[in-house]
Amino acid sequence: MKALKICSLILGLSLMGQGVSAQVDPHFTQYYVYPSWLNPALTGVFDGDVRISGIYRTQWGNITSPFSTPGLAVDFSTNKNANFGISVLNQTAGDGGYNYTTAYGNAAYTGIRFGANETHRVVIGLQFGLIQRKFNPDKLTFGDQWNPITGYNPSNPTAEALKTHNTSSFDMGAGVLYFDGTPGKRVNFYAGFAVSHLTRPKDQFSGKDDAIIPMRYTGHLGARIAVNDMFSITPNVLYLRQGTAEEKMAGAYGQFKVAPLTDFMLGANYRFEDAISPFAGVSHKNLLFGLSYDINTSDLGSMAKGSNSFEVSMSYIIRKRTKTPEAEFVCPRL
Repeated sequence: MKALKICSLILGLSLMGQGVSAQVDPHFTQYYVYPSWLNPALTGVFDGDVRISGIYRTQWGNITSPFSTPGLAVDFSTNKNANFGISVLNQTAGDGGYNYTTAYGNAAYTGIRFGANETHRVVIGLQFGLIQRKFNPDKLTFGDQWNPITGYNPSNPTAEALKTHNTSSFDMGAGVLYFDGTPGKRVNFYAGFAVSHLTRPKDQFSGKDDAIIPMRYTGHLGARIAVNDMFSITPNVLYLRQGTAEEKMAGAYGQFKVAPLTDFMLGANYRFEDAISPFAGVSHKNLLFGLSYDINTSDLGSMAKGSNSFEVSMSYIIRKRTKTPEAEFVCPRL
């Protein structure tokens, strides 16, 4: 029975969209490393020409089939007031073989600039692509397959009727971003807002014919505070709402210059009523590597026997053009 309860817990969380308007999208602790998921207006907003970002999250590792979410994104900056990018994400979870896959293309307009040297910038981004959700009904177990005398028997018939187990939908999103890219300032602010699932894709896993995947609203802001030439601190805040579910996160990280081409980062985020997440990272030349670990503080942690979450991320920037002080700006992804 214990295994059956755990499987039911995972399946229930995986299929949150069934019968209620709740969050169905994956989420990341290191949301700033995967900008295509966070806000399409972040596309191409970095000091370079090409950025390759990868992230992997595993959740509830002491359960037989935990949540596993890898993501990969590539974005390009140009000097034509337009940036472009692509991203792919895949989440698997549960003994039922649940799979959530997205593939998006992003485009951002960067021509809105103001201030004495046009270092205050507003970026508008669009996102478009496909969502696929599926599971394997042959791997599911149901309560009416359990016999109190003989136990569970997968060959026992079930009265559960599943309308579909594989769906695909066209999807769109949009976002806006402001950042102060003035070099040499003590404090540089940034803020963004995005809306996902503007097309309101139909939730074909629901028993209701009019059920949809709810739109996801994301707000994020922060500031890079230069304490001195060797150390800066970046407080950041994230608010996310999808259907009846919401996520609030606040934290900060410090960045230490330990060598001319090497920085070390250390910090933590707190996801309200859920988890505290220490973070450590190192940046060398054009490569950034990060690790985080979610320590669950909610009742869900006791239900899942204290299982926590782990993330590893990597970002690599390709620079073809010569870097000049006038072209440097504060990257608002953190």
